[in-house]
Amino acid sequence: MILGFVDMGGGTRGIYGAGVLDYCLEAGISGDYFIGVSAGSANGASFLAGQAGRNLVFYNDYAFRKSYMGLKNFIRSASYINLDYIYSTLSELGGEYPLDYPALMANPMVFEIVATNALTGKPVYFSKKDLAQDHYEPLKASSCVPILCRPYPIHGIPYFDGGLSDPLPYKRALDWGCDKLIVILTKPKDFFRDPQKDRKFVRLLRRTYPQSAKALAHRAQLYNQSLKELLTLEKEGRAILIAPEDTGSLKTLTQDHDQLLKLYHMGKKDGEKQLASKTSWIFEKEVNL
Repeated sequence: MILGFVDMGGGTRGIYGAGVLDYCLEAGISGDYFIGVSAGSANGASFLAGQAGRNLVFYNDYAFRKSYMGLKNFIRSASYINLDYIYSTLSELGGEYPLDYPALMANPMVFEIVATNALTGKPVYFSKKDLAQDHYEPLKASSCVPILCRPYPIHGIPYFDGGLSDPLPYKRALDWGCDKLIVILTKPKDFFRDPQKDRKFVRLLRRTYPQSAKALAHRAQLYNQSLKELLTLEKEGRAILIAPEDTGSLKTLTQDHDQLLKLYHMGKKDGEKQLASKTSWIFEKEVNL
């Protein structure tokens, strides 16, 4: 049995996934494959590196700094979120909380990071080979929210957030060979996106990146269809969907210490609730040896 993790991210709401994955680290739960979108890719990097608690510090401490995100950043660089500050200044060797790159690379799990080619609007899947010590550009690209940020360039190609083109990349995990999936959502399982809410952003993005605008226009439909298919997989026993019952008033970039900490602990609790009783399901490969 090949087990895969899928983390859809969701801005600061990604702290829920950080809680789920911290529970997994504490419980010794791992797998063969991990794919993350946006904040989900950052969660995955710390998870594979075995750094429990690292993402909690980023979401509920560093994210409140003006250098992390804010209007001044947007005025200076046309990017509300300072991706270089997050994934370079803070995360490199000598930073306040470096990513343990050697541990990440030593982990046998396959790691994929979803970004969107801003010129084509198509998903791009980066892997470990696209990372290097103190060079975490794919994580930056995957978290580059359109409109709020200028596209992040890698080798001359501009990228946006992976959520535009593949918001729930479970099919990628199945295509890789996963038999079963642990899927981390940051919205309730009965939440379906309203395409009307993306319309004004589609109009703004169409002026400079028309293909990405098309991807954004179809994001809700793609997300909703993927969620329906995942719910079917869950009924078939091929997927475990871990999702918060309620995210309160938290939006993508909400800064609220109490709500964020509550959501983190909810993730840890939900992870234990969903996974502690399914030890044989998770470790089926080992049991069958």
